[in-house]
Amino acid sequence: MLARYAILAGLAGAITAAPTISKSSASCSSSTFRIPSVYGANITSLTATATPNYMSIPGNDVCLVTILLTHPGTGDNVTNWVVLPLNNWNGIFQGVGGGGYSAGFSLSLGPISASGYAAVLTDSGHTPAVTAATTADSWALVSPGNVNQYNLLNFARRSYHDMTVIGKNVTASFYGTAPKYSYWNGCSTGGRQGLVEAQFYPTDYDGILADAPAVQWNDFTPAQQWPYTVENNEGYAPLQCEFDFVNAALIEACDGLDGVTDGIISAPALCSFEATSLIGKAYTCGTDKKTFCAKAATVVDKIWSGPMTTDGKPLWFGITKGTNFSSLAPNSAYNASAPAIPFGISDSWYRGFLEKNLTFDTSKVTYAQFQDLFLQGHMEYDSTMGSASPDLREFKKAGGKMITWQGLADNYINPQGTMLYYQRVLAIDPDAADYYRQFYSPGVGHCAGGIGVQPVDAIGQLRAWVENGTAPDSLKAASAYPIGSNSSATVNGTMARFLNLCAYPAVNKYNGKGDPALAASYTCANGTGYESFSSAGFPTFNSYK
Repeated sequence: MLARYAILAGLAGAITAAPTISKSSASCSSSTFRIPSVYGANITSLTATATPNYMSIPGNDVCLVTILLTHPGTGDNVTNWVVLPLNNWNGIFQGVGGGGYSAGFSLSLGPISASGYAAVLTDSGHTPAVTAATTADSWALVSPGNVNQYNLLNFARRSYHDMTVIGKNVTASFYGTAPKYSYWNGCSTGGRQGLVEAQFYPTDYDGILADAPAVQWNDFTPAQQWPYTVENNEGYAPLQCEFDFVNAALIEACDGLDGVTDGIISAPALCSFEATSLIGKAYTCGTDKKTFCAKAATVVDKIWSGPMTTDGKPLWFGITKGTNFSSLAPNSAYNASAPAIPFGISDSWYRGFLEKNLTFDTSKVTYAQFQDLFLQGHMEYDSTMGSASPDLREFKKAGGKMITWQGLADNYINPQGTMLYYQRVLAIDPDAADYYRQFYSPGVGHCAGGIGVQPVDAIGQLRAWVENGTAPDSLKAASAYPIGSNSSATVNGTMARFLNLCAYPAVNKYNGKGDPALAASYTCANGTGYESFSSAGFPTFNSYK
Protein backbone atom coordinates (compact mmCIF):
# COMPACT_ATOMS: atom_id res chain seq x y z
CA MET A 1 0.00 0.00 0.00
CA LEU A 2 2.83 2.41 0.81
CA ALA A 3 4.40 1.69 -2.57
CA ARG A 4 1.06 2.47 -4.21
CA TYR A 5 0.88 5.95 -2.75
CA ALA A 6 4.57 6.60 -3.28
CA ILE A 7 3.96 6.08 -6.97
CA LEU A 8 0.95 8.37 -6.98
CA ALA A 9 2.84 11.08 -5.14
CA GLY A 10 5.86 10.76 -7.37
CA LEU A 11 3.81 11.20 -10.53
CA ALA A 12 1.88 14.27 -9.42
CA GLY A 13 2.51 17.21 -11.68
CA ALA A 14 2.43 20.92 -10.86
CA ILE A 15 1.45 24.28 -12.29
CA THR A 16 4.27 26.73 -12.82
CA ALA A 17 4.72 28.13 -9.34
CA ALA A 18 4.04 31.80 -8.66
CA PRO A 19 6.13 33.69 -6.09
CA THR A 20 5.10 32.67 -2.58
CA ILE A 21 4.23 34.92 0.34
CA SER A 22 5.64 34.40 3.83
CA LYS A 23 4.52 35.80 7.17
CA SER A 24 6.08 35.76 10.62
CA SER A 25 4.52 33.73 13.41
CA ALA A 26 4.19 36.99 15.36
CA SER A 27 1.60 38.18 12.86
CA CYS A 28 -0.62 35.24 13.80
CA SER A 29 -2.78 36.79 16.49
CA SER A 30 -6.48 37.52 16.80
CA SER A 31 -5.83 41.27 16.54
CA THR A 32 -4.40 40.79 13.05
CA PHE A 33 -7.76 39.85 11.58
CA ARG A 34 -10.86 41.78 10.70
CA ILE A 35 -14.00 39.96 11.84
CA PRO A 36 -15.62 38.64 8.65
CA SER A 37 -19.18 39.56 7.82
CA VAL A 38 -21.40 36.58 6.94
CA TYR A 39 -24.97 37.33 5.89
CA GLY A 40 -27.46 35.63 8.18
CA ALA A 41 -24.84 34.69 10.78
CA ASN A 42 -23.06 36.19 13.76
CA ILE A 43 -19.38 35.50 14.42
CA THR A 44 -19.11 34.65 18.11
CA SER A 45 -15.39 33.96 18.37
CA LEU A 46 -12.12 34.25 16.39
CA THR A 47 -8.82 32.92 17.68
CA ALA A 48 -5.47 32.59 15.90
CA THR A 49 -2.58 30.32 16.90
CA ALA A 50 0.84 29.97 15.30
CA THR A 51 1.30 26.22 14.84
CA PRO A 52 4.70 24.83 13.79
CA ASN A 53 4.88 21.46 12.00
CA TYR A 54 1.10 21.43 11.62
CA MET A 55 -0.37 17.92 11.52
CA SER A 56 3.15 16.60 12.33
CA ILE A 57 4.48 17.63 8.92
CA PRO A 58 8.02 19.01 9.34
CA GLY A 59 8.30 22.61 8.20
CA ASN A 60 4.55 22.98 7.77
CA ASP A 61 4.28 26.11 9.91
CA VAL A 62 0.83 27.69 9.78
CA CYS A 63 -1.44 30.22 11.37
CA LEU A 64 -4.48 28.26 12.50
CA VAL A 65 -7.56 30.47 12.74
CA THR A 66 -10.70 29.12 14.45
CA ILE A 67 -13.97 30.97 13.86
CA LEU A 68 -17.25 30.14 15.60
CA LEU A 69 -20.58 31.38 14.33
CA THR A 70 -24.29 31.00 14.89
CA HIS A 71 -27.36 31.75 12.80
CA PRO A 72 -29.57 33.85 15.10
CA GLY A 73 -32.75 32.09 16.11
CA THR A 74 -31.52 28.59 15.22
CA GLY A 75 -29.51 27.74 18.32
CA ASP A 76 -26.68 26.29 16.22
CA ASN A 77 -22.96 26.63 16.85
CA VAL A 78 -20.69 26.09 13.86
CA THR A 79 -16.89 25.84 13.98
CA ASN A 80 -14.74 26.79 11.00
CA TRP A 81 -10.99 26.37 10.64
CA VAL A 82 -8.74 28.37 8.31
CA VAL A 83 -5.14 27.25 7.84
CA LEU A 84 -2.70 29.89 6.55
CA PRO A 85 0.85 28.84 5.57
CA LEU A 86 3.47 31.05 7.20
CA ASN A 87 6.36 30.19 4.89
CA ASN A 88 5.09 29.53 1.42
CA TRP A 89 1.56 30.67 0.58
CA ASN A 90 1.11 30.13 -3.15
CA GLY A 91 -1.65 32.72 -3.49
CA ILE A 92 -4.34 30.05 -3.90
CA PHE A 93 -7.31 29.24 -1.64
CA GLN A 94 -8.98 25.84 -1.18
CA GLY A 95 -12.28 24.84 0.37
CA VAL A 96 -12.01 21.31 1.75
CA GLY A 97 -14.85 18.80 1.92
CA GLY A 98 -15.75 15.90 4.17
CA GLY A 99 -17.27 12.43 4.02
CA GLY A 100 -20.26 10.58 5.43
CA TYR A 101 -21.97 12.82 7.96
CA SER A 102 -18.74 14.74 8.58
CA ALA A 103 -18.72 18.10 6.80
CA GLY A 104 -14.94 18.34 6.73
CA PHE A 105 -11.76 16.33 7.37
CA SER A 106 -9.28 18.25 9.52
CA LEU A 107 -6.54 15.74 8.70
CA SER A 108 -6.67 16.79 5.04
CA LEU A 109 -5.64 20.34 5.98
CA GLY A 110 -2.11 19.14 6.74
CA PRO A 111 -0.93 18.06 3.27
CA ILE A 112 -2.93 20.83 1.60
CA SER A 113 -1.30 23.58 3.68
CA ALA A 114 2.11 21.92 3.30
CA SER A 115 1.63 22.31 -0.46
CA GLY A 116 1.26 26.07 0.01
CA TYR A 117 -2.51 26.51 -0.07
CA ALA A 118 -4.60 28.52 2.34
CA ALA A 119 -7.55 26.29 3.20
CA VAL A 120 -10.82 26.21 5.12
CA LEU A 121 -13.23 23.59 6.39
CA THR A 122 -16.25 23.45 8.70
CA ASP A 123 -17.93 21.01 11.06
CA SER A 124 -21.37 22.38 9.97
CA GLY A 125 -22.27 22.57 13.65
CA HIS A 126 -22.52 18.96 14.71
CA THR A 127 -19.92 16.44 13.58
CA PRO A 128 -16.23 16.22 14.59
CA ALA A 129 -14.16 17.09 11.53
CA VAL A 130 -11.71 14.23 11.77
CA THR A 131 -12.96 11.14 9.96
CA ALA A 132 -16.07 10.16 8.02
CA ALA A 133 -18.95 9.95 10.48
CA THR A 134 -21.24 6.99 9.84
CA THR A 135 -24.12 8.19 12.01
CA ALA A 136 -26.14 11.38 12.49
CA ASP A 137 -27.83 10.06 15.65
CA SER A 138 -26.32 12.78 17.85
CA TRP A 139 -27.90 15.65 15.89
CA ALA A 140 -30.67 14.36 13.64
CA LEU A 141 -33.56 15.09 16.00
CA VAL A 142 -34.49 17.92 18.35
CA SER A 143 -36.95 15.50 19.96
CA PRO A 144 -38.52 12.17 19.00
CA GLY A 145 -40.52 12.73 15.84
CA ASN A 146 -38.94 16.12 15.05
CA VAL A 147 -35.95 16.53 12.71
CA ASN A 148 -33.42 19.26 13.47
CA GLN A 149 -34.02 21.12 10.23
CA TYR A 150 -31.45 23.83 10.98
CA ASN A 151 -28.67 21.30 11.49
CA LEU A 152 -29.76 19.47 8.35
CA LEU A 153 -29.67 22.70 6.33
CA ASN A 154 -26.17 23.43 7.63
CA PHE A 155 -25.03 19.95 6.57
CA ALA A 156 -26.86 20.17 3.25
CA ARG A 157 -25.43 23.48 2.00
CA ARG A 158 -25.42 26.59 4.20
CA SER A 159 -22.20 25.94 6.10
CA TYR A 160 -20.06 25.53 2.96
CA HIS A 161 -20.91 28.95 1.63
CA ASP A 162 -20.43 30.48 5.08
CA MET A 163 -17.00 28.90 5.49
CA THR A 164 -15.98 30.05 2.02
CA VAL A 165 -16.91 33.66 2.77
CA ILE A 166 -15.02 33.41 6.08
CA GLY A 167 -12.00 31.68 4.58
CA LYS A 168 -11.51 34.17 1.76
CA ASN A 169 -11.90 37.14 4.10
CA VAL A 170 -9.48 35.76 6.69
CA THR A 171 -6.94 34.88 3.98
CA ALA A 172 -7.05 38.38 2.49
CA SER A 173 -6.86 39.97 5.95
CA PHE A 174 -3.76 37.97 6.87
CA TYR A 175 -1.74 38.32 3.66
CA GLY A 176 -2.97 41.76 2.65
CA THR A 177 -4.14 40.48 -0.73
CA ALA A 178 -7.04 38.35 -1.92
CA PRO A 179 -6.39 34.84 -3.30
CA LYS A 180 -5.67 34.77 -7.04
CA TYR A 181 -7.85 31.69 -7.47
CA SER A 182 -10.17 29.63 -5.29
CA TYR A 183 -10.79 25.87 -5.60
CA TRP A 184 -13.08 23.32 -3.99
CA ASN A 185 -11.60 19.90 -3.28
CA GLY A 186 -13.73 17.02 -2.01
CA CYS A 187 -14.90 13.44 -2.52
CA SER A 188 -18.11 11.64 -1.51
CA THR A 189 -19.87 14.11 0.82
CA GLY A 190 -17.10 16.46 -0.29
CA GLY A 191 -18.09 15.82 -3.91
CA ARG A 192 -21.71 16.62 -3.11
CA GLN A 193 -20.58 19.78 -1.35
CA GLY A 194 -18.70 20.80 -4.50
CA LEU A 195 -21.80 20.34 -6.65
CA VAL A 196 -23.81 22.28 -4.06
CA GLU A 197 -21.37 25.15 -4.49
CA ALA A 198 -21.75 25.04 -8.28
CA GLN A 199 -25.56 24.86 -8.06
CA PHE A 200 -26.32 27.28 -5.21
CA TYR A 201 -23.24 29.54 -4.95
CA PRO A 202 -21.75 29.55 -8.46
CA THR A 203 -19.34 32.44 -7.84
CA ASP A 204 -17.69 30.98 -4.73
CA TYR A 205 -15.01 28.97 -6.56
CA ASP A 206 -13.11 29.26 -9.83
CA GLY A 207 -12.66 25.51 -10.00
CA ILE A 208 -14.39 22.57 -8.32
CA LEU A 209 -13.08 19.03 -7.89
CA ALA A 210 -16.24 17.06 -7.01
CA ASP A 211 -15.26 13.39 -6.89
CA ALA A 212 -17.62 10.40 -6.37
CA PRO A 213 -20.29 12.93 -5.37
CA ALA A 214 -23.08 12.00 -2.97
CA VAL A 215 -25.32 14.01 -5.25
CA GLN A 216 -28.64 12.12 -5.47
CA TRP A 217 -28.84 11.62 -1.71
CA ASN A 218 -32.47 10.52 -1.68
CA ASP A 219 -31.75 7.84 -4.28
CA PHE A 220 -28.41 6.30 -3.37
CA THR A 221 -28.83 6.47 0.43
CA PRO A 222 -31.85 4.11 0.44
CA ALA A 223 -30.01 2.10 -2.24
CA GLN A 224 -27.23 1.65 0.32
CA GLN A 225 -29.84 0.11 2.64
CA TRP A 226 -31.17 -2.23 -0.04
CA PRO A 227 -28.71 -5.13 0.58
CA TYR A 228 -29.68 -5.18 4.28
CA THR A 229 -33.39 -5.10 3.39
CA VAL A 230 -32.93 -7.94 0.90
CA GLU A 231 -31.06 -10.10 3.40
CA ASN A 232 -33.74 -9.63 6.04
CA ASN A 233 -36.65 -10.20 3.67
CA GLU A 234 -35.07 -13.26 2.09
CA GLY A 235 -34.04 -14.60 5.49
CA TYR A 236 -30.42 -15.14 4.50
CA ALA A 237 -27.26 -13.10 5.10
CA PRO A 238 -24.41 -14.49 2.97
CA LEU A 239 -21.03 -14.83 4.62
CA GLN A 240 -18.19 -12.74 3.28
CA CYS A 241 -16.57 -15.89 1.93
CA GLU A 242 -19.73 -16.50 -0.13
CA PHE A 243 -19.54 -12.99 -1.57
CA ASP A 244 -15.85 -13.54 -2.30
CA PHE A 245 -16.67 -16.80 -4.09
CA VAL A 246 -19.22 -14.99 -6.25
CA ASN A 247 -16.84 -12.19 -7.18
CA ALA A 248 -14.04 -14.63 -8.05
CA ALA A 249 -16.39 -16.47 -10.42
CA LEU A 250 -17.61 -13.16 -11.83
CA ILE A 251 -14.09 -12.01 -12.66
CA GLU A 252 -13.30 -15.33 -14.32
CA ALA A 253 -16.40 -14.96 -16.50
CA CYS A 254 -16.25 -11.26 -17.39
CA ASP A 255 -12.73 -9.91 -16.87
CA GLY A 256 -11.72 -10.11 -20.53
CA LEU A 257 -14.78 -8.37 -22.01
CA ASP A 258 -12.79 -5.14 -22.42
CA GLY A 259 -9.95 -6.92 -24.24
CA VAL A 260 -7.55 -6.99 -21.27
CA THR A 261 -7.28 -9.67 -18.62
CA ASP A 262 -6.27 -7.73 -15.52
CA GLY A 263 -8.57 -8.84 -12.70
CA ILE A 264 -10.86 -5.84 -13.27
CA ILE A 265 -14.43 -5.73 -14.56
CA SER A 266 -14.20 -2.78 -16.94
CA ALA A 267 -17.42 -3.47 -18.87
CA PRO A 268 -19.95 -4.35 -16.16
CA ALA A 269 -23.05 -4.01 -18.36
CA LEU A 270 -21.68 -6.50 -20.87
CA CYS A 271 -21.36 -9.04 -18.08
CA SER A 272 -24.49 -11.22 -18.06
CA PHE A 273 -23.21 -13.39 -15.24
CA GLU A 274 -25.79 -14.27 -12.58
CA ALA A 275 -25.22 -15.79 -9.16
CA THR A 276 -27.86 -18.45 -9.87
CA SER A 277 -25.31 -20.10 -12.19
CA LEU A 278 -23.27 -21.01 -9.10
CA ILE A 279 -26.01 -22.88 -7.22
CA GLY A 280 -24.70 -26.28 -6.11
CA LYS A 281 -21.04 -25.45 -6.73
CA ALA A 282 -18.43 -25.97 -4.04
CA TYR A 283 -16.43 -23.23 -2.35
CA THR A 284 -14.22 -22.88 0.70
CA CYS A 285 -15.04 -20.78 3.74
CA GLY A 286 -11.96 -20.70 5.92
CA THR A 287 -11.14 -24.41 6.22
CA ASP A 288 -14.71 -25.59 5.62
CA LYS A 289 -16.00 -26.97 2.34
CA LYS A 290 -19.44 -25.62 1.46
CA THR A 291 -21.98 -25.66 -1.36
CA PHE A 292 -23.39 -22.44 -2.78
CA CYS A 293 -27.14 -22.32 -2.10
CA ALA A 294 -30.16 -20.85 -3.87
CA LYS A 295 -30.86 -18.36 -1.06
CA ALA A 296 -27.40 -16.84 -1.39
CA ALA A 297 -27.83 -16.59 -5.17
CA THR A 298 -31.17 -14.80 -4.77
CA VAL A 299 -29.67 -12.26 -2.37
CA VAL A 300 -26.69 -11.55 -4.62
CA ASP A 301 -28.75 -11.14 -7.78
CA LYS A 302 -31.18 -8.80 -6.02
CA ILE A 303 -28.29 -6.69 -4.73
CA TRP A 304 -26.90 -6.43 -8.26
CA SER A 305 -30.33 -5.53 -9.66
CA GLY A 306 -30.75 -2.71 -7.15
CA PRO A 307 -33.83 -1.37 -5.33
CA MET A 308 -37.13 -2.38 -6.87
CA THR A 309 -40.78 -1.53 -6.39
CA THR A 310 -43.05 -4.33 -5.29
CA ASP A 311 -44.09 -4.82 -8.92
CA GLY A 312 -40.51 -5.15 -10.13
CA LYS A 313 -39.74 -1.67 -11.44
CA PRO A 314 -36.33 -0.17 -10.63
CA LEU A 315 -36.07 2.61 -8.07
CA TRP A 316 -32.31 3.08 -8.37
CA PHE A 317 -29.16 1.28 -9.44
CA GLY A 318 -27.52 -1.68 -7.78
CA ILE A 319 -23.80 -2.00 -7.20
CA THR A 320 -21.86 -2.59 -10.40
CA LYS A 321 -20.63 -6.11 -11.04
CA GLY A 322 -17.10 -6.42 -9.75
CA THR A 323 -17.74 -4.18 -6.73
CA ASN A 324 -17.12 -5.67 -3.30
CA PHE A 325 -20.16 -6.50 -1.19
CA SER A 326 -18.52 -6.06 2.21
CA SER A 327 -19.20 -2.32 2.54
CA LEU A 328 -22.98 -2.41 2.23
CA ALA A 329 -23.34 -5.96 3.53
CA PRO A 330 -20.59 -6.16 6.20
CA ASN A 331 -21.62 -9.57 7.46
CA SER A 332 -19.76 -12.23 9.39
CA ALA A 333 -16.85 -14.01 7.73
CA TYR A 334 -17.59 -17.47 9.13
CA ASN A 335 -20.61 -17.46 11.48
CA ALA A 336 -23.60 -18.55 9.41
CA SER A 337 -26.02 -17.87 12.28
CA ALA A 338 -24.94 -14.22 12.63
CA PRO A 339 -27.62 -11.67 11.66
CA ALA A 340 -27.29 -9.28 8.74
CA ILE A 341 -25.47 -6.02 9.51
CA PRO A 342 -26.68 -2.65 8.14
CA PHE A 343 -24.52 0.09 6.66
CA GLY A 344 -24.24 2.87 9.23
CA ILE A 345 -24.90 5.95 7.07
CA SER A 346 -28.07 4.68 5.41
CA ASP A 347 -29.31 3.04 8.61
CA SER A 348 -28.93 6.33 10.49
CA TRP A 349 -30.82 8.13 7.70
CA TYR A 350 -33.71 5.67 7.97
CA ARG A 351 -33.96 5.89 11.75
CA GLY A 352 -33.31 9.60 12.24
CA PHE A 353 -34.73 11.34 9.19
CA LEU A 354 -37.33 9.01 7.73
CA GLU A 355 -38.81 7.28 10.79
CA LYS A 356 -37.64 10.09 13.14
CA ASN A 357 -37.16 7.47 15.82
CA LEU A 358 -33.58 6.50 16.72
CA THR A 359 -34.72 3.16 18.18
CA PHE A 360 -36.58 2.08 15.04
CA ASP A 361 -35.66 -1.48 14.03
CA THR A 362 -34.66 -1.27 10.36
CA SER A 363 -34.32 -5.04 10.12
CA LYS A 364 -38.13 -5.21 10.06
CA VAL A 365 -38.53 -3.08 6.90
CA THR A 366 -40.44 -5.04 4.27
CA TYR A 367 -40.11 -4.59 0.51
CA ALA A 368 -43.35 -2.61 0.50
CA GLN A 369 -42.13 -0.36 3.32
CA PHE A 370 -38.83 0.13 1.53
CA GLN A 371 -40.66 1.47 -1.51
CA ASP A 372 -42.71 3.82 0.67
CA LEU A 373 -39.66 5.10 2.56
CA PHE A 374 -37.79 5.65 -0.71
CA LEU A 375 -40.57 7.91 -1.98
CA GLN A 376 -40.96 9.59 1.41
CA GLY A 377 -37.32 10.65 1.34
CA HIS A 378 -37.87 12.42 -1.97
CA MET A 379 -41.00 14.19 -0.78
CA GLU A 380 -39.49 15.40 2.49
CA TYR A 381 -35.87 16.13 1.59
CA ASP A 382 -35.36 16.79 -2.12
CA SER A 383 -35.41 20.54 -1.48
CA THR A 384 -32.72 20.16 1.18
CA MET A 385 -30.55 17.16 0.41
CA GLY A 386 -31.26 16.59 -3.28
CA SER A 387 -28.28 18.65 -4.47
CA ALA A 388 -28.91 17.35 -7.98
CA SER A 389 -30.01 20.36 -10.00
CA PRO A 390 -28.59 19.85 -13.49
CA ASP A 391 -28.83 23.56 -14.29
CA LEU A 392 -25.23 24.78 -14.04
CA ARG A 393 -25.61 27.76 -16.38
CA GLU A 394 -24.84 30.31 -13.65
CA PHE A 395 -21.64 28.43 -12.82
CA LYS A 396 -20.78 28.52 -16.52
CA LYS A 397 -21.60 32.23 -16.68
CA ALA A 398 -19.23 32.84 -13.74
CA GLY A 399 -16.42 31.17 -15.70
CA GLY A 400 -16.15 28.17 -13.37
CA LYS A 401 -14.64 24.81 -14.30
CA MET A 402 -15.45 21.47 -12.68
CA ILE A 403 -14.04 17.93 -12.75
CA THR A 404 -15.61 14.76 -11.37
CA TRP A 405 -13.86 11.40 -11.29
CA GLN A 406 -15.17 8.17 -9.78
CA GLY A 407 -14.32 4.49 -9.59
CA LEU A 408 -16.55 2.11 -11.54
CA ALA A 409 -16.29 -0.27 -8.57
CA ASP A 410 -17.49 2.37 -6.12
CA ASN A 411 -18.85 0.40 -3.18
CA TYR A 412 -20.90 3.24 -1.66
CA ILE A 413 -22.18 5.61 -4.37
CA ASN A 414 -23.38 4.22 -7.69
CA PRO A 415 -21.29 5.58 -10.60
CA GLN A 416 -24.31 5.05 -12.86
CA GLY A 417 -26.11 7.75 -10.87
CA THR A 418 -23.23 10.18 -11.34
CA MET A 419 -23.37 9.53 -15.09
CA LEU A 420 -27.12 10.04 -15.06
CA TYR A 421 -26.65 13.44 -13.38
CA TYR A 422 -24.18 14.45 -16.09
CA GLN A 423 -26.55 13.32 -18.81
CA ARG A 424 -29.18 15.61 -17.31
CA VAL A 425 -26.67 18.47 -17.28
CA LEU A 426 -25.98 17.85 -20.98
CA ALA A 427 -29.72 17.78 -21.71
CA ILE A 428 -29.93 21.39 -20.49
CA ASP A 429 -26.59 22.50 -21.94
CA PRO A 430 -25.15 20.29 -24.72
CA ASP A 431 -21.90 22.27 -24.45
CA ALA A 432 -21.45 21.52 -20.75
CA ALA A 433 -18.13 19.76 -21.46
CA ASP A 434 -16.73 23.25 -22.00
CA TYR A 435 -16.81 23.71 -18.22
CA TYR A 436 -17.65 20.35 -16.63
CA ARG A 437 -16.09 16.95 -17.39
CA GLN A 438 -16.37 13.51 -15.82
CA PHE A 439 -13.92 10.58 -15.74
CA TYR A 440 -14.32 6.97 -14.59
CA SER A 441 -11.77 4.36 -13.54
CA PRO A 442 -12.55 0.61 -13.61
CA GLY A 443 -11.55 -1.35 -10.53
CA VAL A 444 -11.41 1.65 -8.19
CA GLY A 445 -13.63 1.82 -5.11
CA HIS A 446 -15.06 4.82 -3.30
CA CYS A 447 -12.67 7.78 -3.63
CA ALA A 448 -9.71 5.37 -3.53
CA GLY A 449 -8.84 1.72 -3.10
CA GLY A 450 -9.25 -1.26 -5.37
CA ILE A 451 -6.77 -2.34 -8.03
CA GLY A 452 -7.55 0.20 -10.74
CA VAL A 453 -5.63 3.37 -11.56
CA GLN A 454 -6.28 6.61 -9.67
CA PRO A 455 -5.71 10.21 -10.84
CA VAL A 456 -2.31 11.47 -9.73
CA ASP A 457 -2.92 15.22 -9.88
CA ALA A 458 -6.55 16.03 -10.57
CA ILE A 459 -6.33 19.34 -8.70
CA GLY A 460 -3.32 20.29 -10.84
CA GLN A 461 -5.21 19.51 -14.05
CA LEU A 462 -8.17 21.50 -12.76
CA ARG A 463 -5.87 24.43 -12.07
CA ALA A 464 -4.40 24.16 -15.55
CA TRP A 465 -7.92 24.34 -16.99
CA VAL A 466 -8.86 27.39 -14.90
CA GLU A 467 -5.57 29.27 -15.04
CA ASN A 468 -4.19 28.30 -18.45
CA GLY A 469 -7.27 27.21 -20.39
CA THR A 470 -5.91 23.66 -20.78
CA ALA A 471 -9.03 21.51 -20.81
CA PRO A 472 -8.45 17.93 -19.58
CA ASP A 473 -9.22 15.49 -22.39
CA SER A 474 -7.98 12.81 -19.97
CA LEU A 475 -6.80 12.51 -16.38
CA LYS A 476 -3.34 11.11 -15.76
CA ALA A 477 -3.67 8.09 -13.49
CA ALA A 478 -1.53 5.32 -12.03
CA SER A 479 -1.63 2.31 -9.74
CA ALA A 480 0.91 0.21 -7.89
CA TYR A 481 -0.96 -2.92 -8.98
CA PRO A 482 0.71 -4.18 -12.19
CA ILE A 483 -0.69 -6.31 -15.00
CA GLY A 484 1.33 -9.50 -15.16
CA SER A 485 4.88 -10.19 -14.09
CA ASN A 486 6.41 -9.16 -17.43
CA SER A 487 5.20 -5.57 -17.35
CA SER A 488 7.84 -3.02 -18.30
CA ALA A 489 6.19 -0.32 -16.17
CA THR A 490 8.13 0.39 -12.99
CA VAL A 491 8.70 3.32 -10.66
CA ASN A 492 11.81 3.10 -8.50
CA GLY A 493 11.86 -0.63 -9.10
CA THR A 494 8.20 -1.09 -8.13
CA MET A 495 5.93 -2.49 -10.81
CA ALA A 496 3.06 -0.21 -11.70
CA ARG A 497 0.33 0.60 -14.19
CA PHE A 498 -0.39 3.86 -16.00
CA LEU A 499 -3.48 5.04 -17.83
CA ASN A 500 -4.97 8.29 -19.04
CA LEU A 501 -8.62 8.18 -18.03
CA CYS A 502 -10.82 9.31 -20.90
CA ALA A 503 -13.44 12.02 -20.55
CA TYR A 504 -16.95 10.54 -20.31
CA PRO A 505 -18.64 9.17 -22.38
CA ALA A 506 -15.44 7.82 -23.96
CA VAL A 507 -13.63 4.84 -22.41
CA ASN A 508 -10.13 3.45 -22.66
CA LYS A 509 -9.83 0.69 -25.24
CA TYR A 510 -6.77 -1.51 -25.51
CA ASN A 511 -5.07 -1.23 -28.92
CA GLY A 512 -4.53 -4.97 -29.06
CA LYS A 513 -0.77 -4.70 -28.81
CA GLY A 514 1.78 -3.14 -26.54
CA ASP A 515 2.28 -3.35 -22.80
CA PRO A 516 -1.19 -3.23 -21.19
CA ALA A 517 0.37 -1.50 -18.18
CA LEU A 518 1.28 1.57 -20.23
CA ALA A 519 -1.04 4.43 -21.18
CA ALA A 520 0.31 4.44 -24.75
CA SER A 521 -1.34 1.06 -25.35
CA TYR A 522 -4.84 2.56 -25.07
CA THR A 523 -6.99 5.00 -27.00
CA CYS A 524 -10.20 6.79 -26.08
CA ALA A 525 -13.22 5.32 -27.85
CA ASN A 526 -16.45 7.27 -28.33
CA GLY A 527 -19.93 5.93 -28.95
CA THR A 528 -19.38 3.49 -26.10
CA GLY A 529 -22.95 3.00 -24.97
CA TYR A 530 -22.61 4.91 -21.69
CA GLU A 531 -25.31 7.18 -23.05
CA SER A 532 -27.85 4.45 -23.88
CA PHE A 533 -30.91 4.09 -21.66
CA SER A 534 -33.13 1.27 -20.51
CA SER A 535 -36.93 1.50 -20.52
CA ALA A 536 -36.78 2.68 -16.92
CA GLY A 537 -34.82 5.76 -17.92
CA PHE A 538 -31.55 4.63 -16.36
CA PRO A 539 -28.35 4.10 -18.37
CA THR A 540 -27.64 0.48 -19.24
CA PHE A 541 -23.99 1.09 -18.36
CA ASN A 542 -22.61 -0.63 -21.45
CA SER A 543 -19.10 0.78 -21.45
CA TYR A 544 -17.74 -1.31 -24.34
CA LYS A 545 -20.74 -2.07 -26.51
